[in-house]
Amino acid sequence: MLLTIDIGNTNTVLGVFDADQVVENWRIATVPDRTADELAVVLHGLLAGSSAFAESDIHGISLCSTVPSVLREMREMVSRYYRDLTTLIVEPGVKTGVPVRTDNPKEVGSDRIMNALAAVHLYGGPAIVVDFGTSTNFDAVSAHGEFVGGALAPGIEISVDALSRRAAQLLKVELTRPPRVVGKNTVEALQSGIIYGFAAQVEGIARRMARELSPADPGAVTVIATGGLASLVIGEVSVIDAHEPWLTLIGLRLVYEKNAGQAEPCAASG
Repeated sequence: MLLTIDIGNTNTVLGVFDADQVVENWRIATVPDRTADELAVVLHGLLAGSSAFAESDIHGISLCSTVPSVLREMREMVSRYYRDLTTLIVEPGVKTGVPVRTDNPKEVGSDRIMNALAAVHLYGGPAIVVDFGTSTNFDAVSAHGEFVGGALAPGIEISVDALSRRAAQLLKVELTRPPRVVGKNTVEALQSGIIYGFAAQVEGIARRMARELSPADPGAVTVIATGGLASLVIGEVSVIDAHEPWLTLIGLRLVYEKNAGQAEPCAASG
């Protein structure tokens, strides 16, 4: 079994694969100052508490991170507590099979590359991945499976937090679909603006991006939603073709398989 770990700015998502199936998953808060020893305690608790497998069934780890401080401690944790497991950390130099056609490929987050890899594997190209996380990422993948760029927008929770801080009379509300677009009170009005506003944003950007990716046939572009907040708005977004909550983890599994001959125990550098 393979343990995959996607370390994001707000949350860390973990999943255990048995072949190509996710048999267990967790979502925990990303704590930037958590030490390697603390990470080991958390990870051991999650693995030991599963009824789907035993911790000893894990044969490898594949991970990516957008948080440098956590990645550093994760390297230390793996080398100290899981030294016998074959480990792959996705970073520059690791073969992903995804050509990056941007001005500076090294600045593209490894999670975005994993999403592109999984999107092509599952649906082919051209494709657009909309990842609803701390930021809302729109990742464009060409018909040849290349990562060609994208768009980054403030995420749903960031926007809500900013609004509640800057507008004294507007409270932070539950993120849920309101009963109507025309809100009859402040809570409904805020929920409408958040849910339908982000839905319209996704539709607008995705449609424009699809016209650039496939000018002759924008409808040939597959739009895939992923990320922890996707379920809040995808029901209101007409352009979404597929919802794959484990897209990044699937990418981590695929890249591990591509590099299986190079990954080694304690290979904290990938």
